Amino acid sequence: MNPEIVPNHRKESLGEDGMLFVRTEDIIDTMVKVPLLVASMIIVAAIMPIQSSFSSPRTLDLIIYPDGSTHVSTEIDVDSLATDYELNLFGSTIDNLVAVGENDFLLDADVIGDSALIETFGSSVISVEYDIHDLVSKQGKVWTFSLDAPSDFTLLLPKNSAIVGMTSLPVNMEIIDDKNQLTLSSGDVEINYLFSTPAVIPDTIDPINSGSQLDYLTYAIVGGVVAAAVIGTVAITRFKQKTVKSISDKQLDHTIQTETIDTETIFKLKPDIREDDKEIVNFISNNGGEAFESELRKKFLQPRTTMWRAVKRLERNGIIEIEKKDLQNLVKLRKNMEEDE
Repeated sequence: MNPEIVPNHRKESLGEDGMLFVRTEDIIDTMVKVPLLVASMIIVAAIMPIQSSFSSPRTLDLIIYPDGSTHVSTEIDVDSLATDYELNLFGSTIDNLVAVGENDFLLDADVIGDSALIETFGSSVISVEYDIHDLVSKQGKVWTFSLDAPSDFTLLLPKNSAIVGMTSLPVNMEIIDDKNQLTLSSGDVEINYLFSTPAVIPDTIDPINSGSQLDYLTYAIVGGVVAAAVIGTVAITRFKQKTVKSISDKQLDHTIQTETIDTETIFKLKPDIREDDKEIVNFISNNGGEAFESELRKKFLQPRTTMWRAVKRLERNGIIEIEKKDLQNLVKLRKNMEEDE
């Protein structure tokens, strides 16, 4: 009979009380390797969401509106293998958040406090836009913009605003459509500015240099006369504009002499436009060339995200432009589309 084969790393001994003792030489290696493996798995699991949460944005652009609200537009590199991406927002009062992935695919996003959980659907780059009311405050006549920026960014100030103070110098400054646009570095930024209406009447009399002073009654009289003149001029101008517009509406000859391009010309210039987008363009055209986004949602019975995606698609095609008016998105047909072509 063949002798029993016993592994050389295993030793058995029988104690005096009859108990069988088994000694394994690899038990020390096992005790060391298992905790290391578990610790490695925990570290990897902890690092993955941190890398996703702290991804640096590729671009970051901000626009301040006259009412103090701010439009944020950012483009971020994300892990295409991750199902969700948590984006840290610049505050908690968020409106009109839209996330778009690759190929202009609208992504589902849930806003929770000051963050948004976005489903990536395999996208490696996502674009996010939203309006926020936490970045600008006002004390007296001074408006203050403050932000702890994660990266370099551009900031477009409202028209007729003047910077009176800032904590750091901008990398670049330029004028775009009579508005100041600043390029700023990452980190804490605070900018103080004054905002005034366009109709500003300069003082023609210097009381100090002339050696005379006008009392409040005189100022009130002069101010009243000037205000009446300005109001009369504006009223006459608006009346003329309405008259011209009413005449031009009656004399449409399918040319591009009106304020907005007629729909037939739009569809010729953009033959690939979708049928549902054509209906939106026709409605805006029949509504005087502009309409609020809320009006479009009510007309076509579409949820906010679906209509916003359609509006952004028309904007990318150069058919419409979006303006902020009374805390709403005003959608307007663009002018001079043939020149853009």
